[in-house]
Amino acid sequence: MALVKTARPMVVKEAKQPLLKRMWKWRYIYLFILPTLIYFFIFSYIPYYGLQIAFKDFKLFSGMDASPWVGLQYFEEFFNSPDFGRLLKNTLLISTYRIIFGFPMPIIFALLLNEVRHTLYKRSIQTITYFPNFLSWVVYAGIIVVFIAPSGVLNSVLKSLGMKEIQILTSASYFVPMLIVTDILKGFGFGAIIYLAALANIDPQLYEAAVMDGAGKLRQVWHITLPGIRSTIVVMLILSLGGLMNAGFDQIFQLYNASVQDVSDIIDTFVYRIGLQSAQYSLGTAVGLFKGVIGFILIFTANSIVRRTGEYSIW
Repeated sequence: MALVKTARPMVVKEAKQPLLKRMWKWRYIYLFILPTLIYFFIFSYIPYYGLQIAFKDFKLFSGMDASPWVGLQYFEEFFNSPDFGRLLKNTLLISTYRIIFGFPMPIIFALLLNEVRHTLYKRSIQTITYFPNFLSWVVYAGIIVVFIAPSGVLNSVLKSLGMKEIQILTSASYFVPMLIVTDILKGFGFGAIIYLAALANIDPQLYEAAVMDGAGKLRQVWHITLPGIRSTIVVMLILSLGGLMNAGFDQIFQLYNASVQDVSDIIDTFVYRIGLQSAQYSLGTAVGLFKGVIGFILIFTANSIVRRTGEYSIW
């Protein structure tokens, strides 16, 4: 009881100290986050100055400041474009499929891997499933093409078995499912790291008590494991919803072609074509800003809904 009475005034006293004094006291802790702050300042905040291009008729040789203001002209041009509906539909559809089918996979894998008791086997599985995440999409897409190209490994095997070849890369009905499956295979192992860390924080005595009460593995997972990592799942889901407008430019850019452009052309590929290849910098910036604003609204809305339900939120 004496410890509580002496500790509480110390906390209150420290909270009333000036901010600079507290920062100086914990200066070595703040020093650790300084490189991260510098990184985000350079690559995330300074570029905000260039967003004014979206509201100007930007001329490369005139410069940003000398280019005339045009207001919302390029936003209206994009919204009235015949490509707008198709781009928005493809972006949302691919991103939604990624969340529906891809989001649960790291959770399921972490739950299964957590039940493995053989250390060597567990670490081997982790290494194998983590490895694809460290490959760039350029390399990973090359491996995919080797397997599923018209003259690739898959069609060679099907042909040798007397079966009909499957043109995955040039078929609109196969291309999007291929994107989802390959994206899951690349990232589910590495994504499970966060959930494995959350599983490690669950008190083992809860499982011991459940066993004594006669609960099987499924009941233990439902009543102990999932509630124990619920906050982690909620935070990761909020972040996933915030990235709903990011349908995976790196992957699609490496794999898509004219045959499947109607189902695979997304906002990011449109920005690349318009902004870089066609040098329409103002239109490309306007489209990118539109995508960023929608992403911010989605993550803010999802976080607000979660906070109102009493769950853990990002802020």
